[in-house]
Amino acid sequence: MTDHDHPESTTAEPTGRIVLLTTSHRVAPGVLSWPAWQTLHAAERVLCADPGHPQLPYLREAGVEVVHERPDAQELVGACAGGGTVVVLLSGEGDQRLTDGLARLAGSGRVAMPDLELLPGSYDLPGARLLDLVQVMDRVRRECPWTSRQTHRGLAKYAIEEAYELVEAIEDGDREELREELGDVLLQVVFHARIAEDHEVPDEAFSIDDVAATLVEKLIHRHPHVFGDEKAETPEDVSAHWQRTKAVEKRRESVTDGIPLGQPGLALAAKLAGRVRTGGVAVELPPGEGIGYELLELAARAEAAGIDPETALRAAARVYRDAIRAAEGVGE
Repeated sequence: MTDHDHPESTTAEPTGRIVLLTTSHRVAPGVLSWPAWQTLHAAERVLCADPGHPQLPYLREAGVEVVHERPDAQELVGACAGGGTVVVLLSGEGDQRLTDGLARLAGSGRVAMPDLELLPGSYDLPGARLLDLVQVMDRVRRECPWTSRQTHRGLAKYAIEEAYELVEAIEDGDREELREELGDVLLQVVFHARIAEDHEVPDEAFSIDDVAATLVEKLIHRHPHVFGDEKAETPEDVSAHWQRTKAVEKRRESVTDGIPLGQPGLALAAKLAGRVRTGGVAVELPPGEGIGYELLELAARAEAAGIDPETALRAAARVYRDAIRAAEGVGE
């Protein structure tokens, strides 16, 4: 029998495992998923190129030894020889150089590649990017010469402008514009809350967390049919309860209390008419002549019919604007 009659006995050497561990900076350091902790404790080596990575103190406290290295792809594959597991703790958006190198090696076909795994150690919860917004706003407030000097009163006009631009985006049906304008309105909220932190009377200062906490408490209190035992079968039931709750909260003496008189005239008239109707107050529209009283009557009629007079007038004005532009030959 020749040597060729005996097939060679070969055993493939284990190629190991590379785990790229990502974490979110929007989650408190040390708060990692159970699979992440299991993998960290079981790994032969844990590497991290960033000596200032926020997770490092917590890994050390948990008995996980971390080596401060930034290996290239070839070195990382070699470190897995014999079947070992190597964890690379990534920072920020990851390590594009390393992932590109691993992809090239895997595509070459010349290297026995370890198993590759991307393991999220922590996840962003809904609303997590709001934390970024608060941090950015804080830095801009401290370092920008214009922003650092702004006051509530000085910014008031921008809140009105942004609200109108948001309404226009809604009416235009432009989703991209809507997203941007919602951001601009949100900026006003975060901006004013940051200014409030700098109030000269410490006891009167408050933060964005205080604003959010007040809103959360209000929403829960005004939705007992969601968070409590009350029942609400229709939108009208919800609205009626909302008005009763607000009346108790504000201790209003009149159904007109809390209505801002500075809002546009048609909206003001409709709001007053709505409060009268839902509050069950027996009062007629004031008699009088002139366009103001006629508009008041129209606004009350629109509110009773479930129509927002401001929206209706803007829609009619848009049609009128288009007719004017057509008559001028604009856009032809």
